[in-house]
Amino acid sequence: MPAKSYDLIVIGTGSAAFATASRCRSAGWSVAVIDSRPFGGTCALRGCDPKKVLVAAAEALQWGHRMNGRGVHPGDARIDWGELMAFKRTFTKPVPKSNEEWLADVGIDGFHDRARFVGPTAVRVGNDDLEAKRVVIASGAVPATLAIPGEEHLINSDDFLELDALPERIVFVGGGYISMEFANVSVRAGARVSVLHRGPRLLVGFDPDLADKVAQAARASGIDLRLETRVEGISRTATGLTVEASSPAGSQTFEADLVVHGAGRVAEIDDLDLAAAEIERGKRGILVNQYLQSTSNSAVYAAGDAAETVGQPLTPVAALEGRVVAANLLNGNKARPDYTGTPSVAFTLPPIAAVGLGEEEARKQGLEFKVNTQDTSQWYSSRRVGEACSASKVLVEEGTGRLLGAHLLGPSADELINLFALAIRHGLTAENLKDAIFAYPTHASDVGYMV
Repeated sequence: MPAKSYDLIVIGTGSAAFATASRCRSAGWSVAVIDSRPFGGTCALRGCDPKKVLVAAAEALQWGHRMNGRGVHPGDARIDWGELMAFKRTFTKPVPKSNEEWLADVGIDGFHDRARFVGPTAVRVGNDDLEAKRVVIASGAVPATLAIPGEEHLINSDDFLELDALPERIVFVGGGYISMEFANVSVRAGARVSVLHRGPRLLVGFDPDLADKVAQAARASGIDLRLETRVEGISRTATGLTVEASSPAGSQTFEADLVVHGAGRVAEIDDLDLAAAEIERGKRGILVNQYLQSTSNSAVYAAGDAAETVGQPLTPVAALEGRVVAANLLNGNKARPDYTGTPSVAFTLPPIAAVGLGEEEARKQGLEFKVNTQDTSQWYSSRRVGEACSASKVLVEEGTGRLLGAHLLGPSADELINLFALAIRHGLTAENLKDAIFAYPTHASDVGYMV
């Protein structure tokens, strides 16, 4: 059977993939997209969106507990896991069908199977051979291989988000955002939760002082948090699973009904047979130039988690890179991604957020700056909602007053960080924010005191 020919083949159906495919199709290109899983990508189906539904339930429960004795009596409020998962599926279940219909409506061909290169711009997907003028790799990420005995007993975040019932005893491996978000939900849903993290601090990439406060809040909620604890092996027993770990204090054993992989993700490109297309890869993904074009195959571009860039592995960054790739495909290599002011949030309880530079990064760049650190737990905006874990840290450049970075912890930190992101992206100063008029009383009205 002869190969089907297209102007563009896109591998993946997440934010980066659809941003590229839709723009190129609108310009009249013939386009094919490939994904072995339901069309929609990680964020909509297996990540950000369904996770935030679970977090919202935990937040609601936590809100009642925080206000207990302050005029609110939560009584027997609890999370019904089955009902919560059914609600979650009202968001995720319609997505693949909706995407399939959209693809058909705009004239994009969709293929469901694993893809692999058989030439510089030739891809085999199932029994179909596809050929294109250009190929975009936006295949997303998968959990990293941990290379520990019994690794097959781990479930990943995809599996966790499909649990029909929550087990009584859960161990999370790793102390990143996946583990900490799910651990916070699980403990409030009634599970006994342990988090085993091999490093000395949680949530690498966020301000270490604020991350330490997240750790304190996690322990106060009942999470058994073990730092500098390395998982050595997992085995199945008659009553569940046993996790063997080691720490400076010696060997430790944890009994669990479920062990969840939360120890990092890597680009999902291993089975694409990149060598057949002479596509070079680095440690984190496809090697690309400033235009997100493969450094070794000029007909190939990469975006999102599949590309080795300085952008963070976040959905908005993937969408940005998808738009940049589309612009360069359609108009020649002119567009470059601008990652300035990219905010990042871990939806822990309370949430932690960051944008711009941290103290260590700013020092490495030789910048002169002042740090305005505030314990905001006694501020009106935190006290009125009973939140005792709340803080901010803002970096301001000496002389210019330019905002270099902002790090927030506490109620609405996940929303408030966007104000700082906007300020950093557009070069605003601390005085600009102090001069702004914000609605009061709101969390935004605290900004002037944070800078």
